[in-house]
Amino acid sequence: MPVGVVSTVAKDVPVPFEFVGQTAGSREVEVRARVGGILLKRAYTEGKSVKQGDLLFQIDPAQFQAALDQAQGALKVEEAQRARTRQDYDRILPLFKENAVSQKDRDDAAAAYQSAQASVAAAQARVKEAQINLGYTRVTAPISGMTSKEVRSEGSLVSTGDGSLTKISQIDPMYVNFSFSDNDLLAFRRDEQSGKLKLPEDRRFEVSVKLSDGSSYAKSGRLNFTDNLIDPSTGTIRARAEFANPDGELLPGQFVRVFLNGAKRVNAILIPQRAVLTSQQGKMVWVVDAKNTVAPRPVTLGAEVGDQVLVETGLKPGERVVIDNIIKLRPGAPVKPEALKPEAAEASAPAKANG
Repeated sequence: MPVGVVSTVAKDVPVPFEFVGQTAGSREVEVRARVGGILLKRAYTEGKSVKQGDLLFQIDPAQFQAALDQAQGALKVEEAQRARTRQDYDRILPLFKENAVSQKDRDDAAAAYQSAQASVAAAQARVKEAQINLGYTRVTAPISGMTSKEVRSEGSLVSTGDGSLTKISQIDPMYVNFSFSDNDLLAFRRDEQSGKLKLPEDRRFEVSVKLSDGSSYAKSGRLNFTDNLIDPSTGTIRARAEFANPDGELLPGQFVRVFLNGAKRVNAILIPQRAVLTSQQGKMVWVVDAKNTVAPRPVTLGAEVGDQVLVETGLKPGERVVIDNIIKLRPGAPVKPEALKPEAAEASAPAKANG
């Protein structure tokens, strides 16, 4: 019976690692009221982008304007008192030098002037505080980014103890959070130490993502955080990648597939996935011997790479593996092997991390 076969070859194979991730703004800020009052208006469109400093909400400024006017009036009173005590001191000082007034009179005048100066400083501070509080009635965007739904509507009474009025997410750059298990980490280290796996220099993986519809995001990213602790509740290690997102194609909360690119399996053997059968004993392939008879061979498989799969154990370089008519084969059956060109493995697909 004619069968198509491929000869196994050991070579270095790019193996991206795949994880499930979720996007998040690189900065996410809750916008809160810093003074209390009636919320007069919302000045932004929900879900739209804003620039830092843009007006988001206006709180009724009337009472804060009145407080500022009162503080400014009190400041003028204190400034007038300071001017009067200065004049008194200026009149007494030459008289004191001529011994026309006592030391106590001079000291009292000096103390009155110094007290008036302190009162002016305190009044100036109250004016500054009133100006700040009046400014807080204009609730502005602390960062540039995408706004979310308003939490408190126009006409509501808000206070500093309330929750957020809205949230802003900075989406350029965009973060993608993901995690990998401690088993993954141990496997990476074990394979690297044994020479089976070669990681990129300084572990500078190029990161790519695929969206939920299967399309690839055009820009590549970089790892900017890997935790040094394992979360005991999940047994996973948190990591984060950063992507430029100038057009806002990525939005916070999206689930994506994350790929760490740059690792290679050293001297790996790849076979077409269609050559693999599943038996009661596990995975197996048909191998053609020197006499052109076939025998089943149990194999241990690794990551899928495109239409091919890595073989961890069970095959050696130079062996012939049957890739078609495998259902019709029986142990020891003679075959007519027809060598086929191995399917290209260079167009690598992801290696899914366990867990």
